[in-house]
Amino acid sequence: MAIKKSELYSSLWSSCDELRGGMDASQYKDYVLSLLFIKYTSDKYAGVSYAPITVPEGASFADMVALKGTSDIGDQINKKIVAPLADANQQLSQSDFPDFNDSVKLGNGKEKVDRLTNLIGIFQRPVLDFSNNRADGDDILGDAYEYLMRHFATESGKSKGQFYTPAEVSRIMAQVIGIKSAQTSADTTVYDPTCGSGSLLLKVGDEADTAVTLYGQEKDAATSGLARMNMILHNNPTASIEQGNTLADPKYRDGGIDQAVRLCGRQSTVQRQKMEYRVRSAKRFL
Repeated sequence: MAIKKSELYSSLWSSCDELRGGMDASQYKDYVLSLLFIKYTSDKYAGVSYAPITVPEGASFADMVALKGTSDIGDQINKKIVAPLADANQQLSQSDFPDFNDSVKLGNGKEKVDRLTNLIGIFQRPVLDFSNNRADGDDILGDAYEYLMRHFATESGKSKGQFYTPAEVSRIMAQVIGIKSAQTSADTTVYDPTCGSGSLLLKVGDEADTAVTLYGQEKDAATSGLARMNMILHNNPTASIEQGNTLADPKYRDGGIDQAVRLCGRQSTVQRQKMEYRVRSAKRFL
């Protein structure tokens, strides 16, 4: 039986309650979204040959569950789960994940153990079994990821798009650049120089009639990690997301990116706010 999105969202959001108090939304989103990623990839790809993501033996969510209640649970998650997962997949790095042994954010001693144990327990709920939950064309996990990104952006005071571009804006931008009417192929490249969590890139890719190749660069290290996970969760494991300042140190230079598609790059904050305003205003007449 397929998961109801309302139940999925409720379970994921309740996991945030375990982290509130020790940090703000801009920080605890990294823990929740990373656990979501680990749970999903373990359910879908652990033990699967030629999968888009390799889940090493001993580094699955089930192995994380085995660490519940141990005194060094945070350190063990870093060493036994996160590090092997990052090492086994070239599109990931350990810096994409938060430090599960951070005493400043997670507390010391029993407080940290209880917090991480309870957080893992939430992801053990049957409603979050992703092994057989998705029908063809139904992007439940991707939708849930964007649901959390939207709420995290609002809670952390970054609703103007620092790491999440509202879906309405992304859809309009995807239509504006005209990629749907273009002749595209796997060789067609789409580039966002300030990609945030990658939501705009994904919408442009969805708008194309064929699969295209996605590239992005993001200055914030944690957000670029979320973008790489977001690509994988949306069945774009070959997308390339680099971390760095696009103006000072551009990772992608002329010759490898289709010039005509660069228009999908995110606008300045002022331009983006104007676009969001126009979208909100237009919705009043719908």
